[in-house]
Amino acid sequence: MVHSAKKQRTKIVGIIGAMSIEIDLLKKNLKPGTGSAEVQEINAGGLVFYCGQLDGIAVVLVRSGVGKVNAALCAQRLIMQFSVTHIINTGIAGAMAGGLAVLDFVVSKDAVYHDMDATGFGYKITQIPQMKRSVFVANKAMLDAAINAFSQLKESSAHKLIVGRVASGDQFINAKETKNRIKSICRPACVEMEGAAIAHAAYVNKTPFIVIRCMSDMADDNGERTYVFHEEKAAKLSAKLVRTMLPLF
Repeated sequence: MVHSAKKQRTKIVGIIGAMSIEIDLLKKNLKPGTGSAEVQEINAGGLVFYCGQLDGIAVVLVRSGVGKVNAALCAQRLIMQFSVTHIINTGIAGAMAGGLAVLDFVVSKDAVYHDMDATGFGYKITQIPQMKRSVFVANKAMLDAAINAFSQLKESSAHKLIVGRVASGDQFINAKETKNRIKSICRPACVEMEGAAIAHAAYVNKTPFIVIRCMSDMADDNGERTYVFHEEKAAKLSAKLVRTMLPLF
């Protein structure tokens, strides 16, 4: 009996940013896909999905909106409707790990919810009730690609990239007390509001993912002033890293 080789799926990368500022640079460089005269804009589920190519790589680019539910809904639709083979979540975050500075990078080793608390039912904090996994591990090939891509950026001489845990919750962190509590819960490298939800959706759908974050602030009581000052530059750096890594996995 002759067994035919399993057909390999065409690589289509879903790229999610929570805010417009996190996808604008990528959208400006998006070109029409193969066989298309223009970039396709598809409205679905209250979102606009931009289908095309970045440097010859097929991508679907989308702004999810802020927060875990928006992020998970967006990731699920990318997988089910647009058949993406990989997901990258790009954007900004608050630094948690020691030694991180504004405009440094965190690439996800894994992702957790810092605000998942079912301890009243006997679960550990961050543990999702009745799920086999509550820590969502990023794809190794995509992780290696991000590290390789960072080494190619001119900004790598002035900034650093670390591999670490991304902690997500529906809360903007701008107080030292909250920052210290989250550190004690799950020891993240950075904190934000979407990555773990995207990782969760990717995990249940067996879709490789990575979360890439450029630090916009120190997630402490410098708070809003620091965040607003650095968000545009951080978002652009994150998008630049994404574009550089696309051909590398």
